[in-house]
Amino acid sequence: MAKLLSVNVGLPRDVAWRGMTVRTGVWKAPAPGRRRVGRLTVEGDGQGDLAGHGGEHRAALVYQIESYRFWQGELARSDFVYGQFGENFTVEDLPDDGVCIGDRYAIGSAVFEVAAPRVTCYRVGIRMNEPRMPALLTSSGRPGFYFRVVKEGEVGAGDAIVKVAEGETRMSIAEVNALLYSPRHPRDRLERAAQTPALSPGWRASFVKLLNSRSDGNAGLAPASAGRPAAPGFRPLTVMAIERESADVVSLTLHGRPGEPLPQALPGQYVVLRLRPRVGGAPLTRSYSLSGPVSTDRYRISVKIEPNGVGGAYLGDQVRAGDSVEVSAPRGTFILQPGEGPIALLSAGVGATPVLAMLHALASAGSSRPVLWLHAARDGKHFPFAAEVRSLLSRLAHGRSYVCFSRPEADDRLGADFDAAGHLSSSAFETVGLTPDADVYLCGPGRFMADMRAALSQFGVRPDRVRLETFDGGESLTPGVVGAVRKSPHPPPAGFETGPLVSFARSGVAARWNPSAYASVLELAEACDVPARWACRTGVCHTCESGLVSGEVDYQPRPLDLPAPGNLLICCSRPVGDVVVDL
Repeated sequence: MAKLLSVNVGLPRDVAWRGMTVRTGVWKAPAPGRRRVGRLTVEGDGQGDLAGHGGEHRAALVYQIESYRFWQGELARSDFVYGQFGENFTVEDLPDDGVCIGDRYAIGSAVFEVAAPRVTCYRVGIRMNEPRMPALLTSSGRPGFYFRVVKEGEVGAGDAIVKVAEGETRMSIAEVNALLYSPRHPRDRLERAAQTPALSPGWRASFVKLLNSRSDGNAGLAPASAGRPAAPGFRPLTVMAIERESADVVSLTLHGRPGEPLPQALPGQYVVLRLRPRVGGAPLTRSYSLSGPVSTDRYRISVKIEPNGVGGAYLGDQVRAGDSVEVSAPRGTFILQPGEGPIALLSAGVGATPVLAMLHALASAGSSRPVLWLHAARDGKHFPFAAEVRSLLSRLAHGRSYVCFSRPEADDRLGADFDAAGHLSSSAFETVGLTPDADVYLCGPGRFMADMRAALSQFGVRPDRVRLETFDGGESLTPGVVGAVRKSPHPPPAGFETGPLVSFARSGVAARWNPSAYASVLELAEACDVPARWACRTGVCHTCESGLVSGEVDYQPRPLDLPAPGNLLICCSRPVGDVVVDL
């Protein structure tokens, strides 16, 4: 008969790791006597990262003594203690390939339901002093599992574990785990898993995404930022026209070779340019939104010329009509979504470029949706696309603009060139007729976007209705890391003169790769303070999946399931020659 060998608890603690401070509850130790189990946790226990752990469907983590013995042999270790794998319940005779989702067990005076396989993260590697542990647990088919509490009660070491009900679909923990993380996703099994009522909502949502996916890669794991991979590589395009849009913005119209259509962009996407300002010097990579109408014949990019901006200065001062530039395929997930409701295109400065492409698409389609164009600029000289926006809005049945100048000049006409002096705010939303049910597309400087997000929230617009585009490297995800201060991306403290060049396109940083200093592209990104997303750091969870703009990578360790073509997993990849990464 199955048996509860130990009840393990532990409160979150801060641990030093790789120059960071991580708050984690993975350190568990046997608890004396009997412990009460509530709906969310075991008495005396806590989770350090409630976004990734804890909750009703992860109230108690279960691991088996049989797996302890397996890992003792695999890792040649004899130092394990109960709670070693971060589990609350160390049990006997509840194997992952025998326990099914929805099975119910009585332990002591409590009743539990099997809710999901364990989702491993890097913190179990810290606890085990084995960085590979997240991948090992998943690939071995021995992840362990979570209990949901059906009936609260008390449990203690030595209690019998009695099955009182069986799950409906009879899908084992090992099977569900492999269905998500392995390369094989049989449709009939996905449908069965997605319809398993006892499976936690997050897991079921992942299987629904896999069912609805029409592309390669693992849609059940990849973050939204990796959802639209593009073919890696650059192609030469010819600069056919250069136009001055404002005091500090120029547009370049780029054509491909005759008879060779360009990949069609979606409204809001961007391209990466590989620039060579100095003959023989290292190339620069810069990302620029496509600001014109959708076309397979030409692209238009619009570039802000900054005083200390090397890329913009090169394009504005040195590139001429007839010159050739290297351009990637369009990429990015900041795209115009279908719908019937109102739309607000909200921007500041050169952040108007991606939403201008959306405005082109809406005008070309003769959209009947209410469309609001809200823009912030310093003054009329720094307001790009003014005439173009007015022309596009005139083609919409329900188009309206509202423009704020923070420092209007004497010749700027209130009511003609701009609508209000000052900054955009929630009061402007009321004036222009924004409604909380609008789909908002937001792009601009970081401070502007933070202010607008707060103002939109205050106005009643739900966060899931606000889509953002950032060009400073994006938002990072570092689960469990506390006290970190965001820094601007920069070259690494210790640079190398040889080795493959790794360019982070969105952050504008490039550095030479050295395998003795970095184990992965992620570690180089961290040395450069390039914002990145990660969780397992061993190629399991795909949280770090990013665009591979050009080049090739190798994997150590090899991921359980490869990312979509045109993407890479930065947590376990190493460059094979020069690479450009969309970070």
